[in-house]
Amino acid sequence: MELSNLRPAEGSRHSDNFRRGRGHGSGNGKTAGKGHKGQKARSGAPRPGFEGGQMPLYRRIPKRGFTNRNTKEIVAINVSVLDRFEDGAAVDVNALIEAGIVKNPRDGVKILGNGELTKKLNVKANAFSVAAKEKIESLGGTAEVM
Repeated sequence: MELSNLRPAEGSRHSDNFRRGRGHGSGNGKTAGKGHKGQKARSGAPRPGFEGGQMPLYRRIPKRGFTNRNTKEIVAINVSVLDRFEDGAAVDVNALIEAGIVKNPRDGVKILGNGELTKKLNVKANAFSVAAKEKIESLGGTAEVM
């Protein structure tokens, strides 16, 4: 059993179209699951996060920084990972996905120069570091920005 295939026990979940407050025979009549009296039993109960007039947590915590909507999420790959391709192979983003090196290319793939490369490869990527470009081209390969 893994987290990915956990399911609620059979019969433990109720359907969303369950009608509350329809008499004793329905098993959920009279108070309709709201208990007896109190603020949460009434209509117009406070919204989630309301703390009875106290300054709520989401307003007490300082707001820091911002999210730049123009940022690009680049996937970084080291030169040593490219060594699993055959000599003289053409390596592009699709080849990296098929090899299982990249799952989601997001906004682009950048090749970094960490590790050793022993094969001549023709690499096409969105960006290259200076060290990566040198290592690829020193073996007779090409580093082409697409």
